[in-house]
Amino acid sequence: MIIRKEQPQDIQQIYSHNAAAFPSEDEAQLINSLRETATPFISLVAAEEKEIKGHILFTPVTLNAAPELTLLGLAPMAVSPDHQNQGIGSQLVQAGLAACRLHNAEAIVVLGHPEFYPRFGFSPSVNFGIKSEYDVADEVFMILELKAGALKDKQGIISFHPAFAGL
Repeated sequence: MIIRKEQPQDIQQIYSHNAAAFPSEDEAQLINSLRETATPFISLVAAEEKEIKGHILFTPVTLNAAPELTLLGLAPMAVSPDHQNQGIGSQLVQAGLAACRLHNAEAIVVLGHPEFYPRFGFSPSVNFGIKSEYDVADEVFMILELKAGALKDKQGIISFHPAFAGL
């Protein structure tokens, strides 16, 4: 199993993978839309030979109180159901965070499972005085500072790329 950047020949398989992993094709369509409009666009796959077993995506988000910060949102992430609980998701998150550091991201936000993401250092964003533009429970909207102190005294609302509004 290797974690690598998506390649053009992966696009259809990424679409199919995400369409199968979620209840509808909305996330798969979102990825295609973000691929065309979001910069930076960090898309990694977990692949074994030519088969994609997992996918993770990071795209820009903004904090209204500090638009100068380089912030990224982790979404979506999917691991094929028949390959879950094998550490693939963890490998994708770790590789993704490393890629975000290379892009000089100061913090990462995620709307996700409160039992999974804290193992990577994510904590509820309300601990920083930051909330999501979406009405979600505090424990599922989390943030990870990649640069210590980047969010100090930076309270406000995180907005996602406009393509997310369709979900």
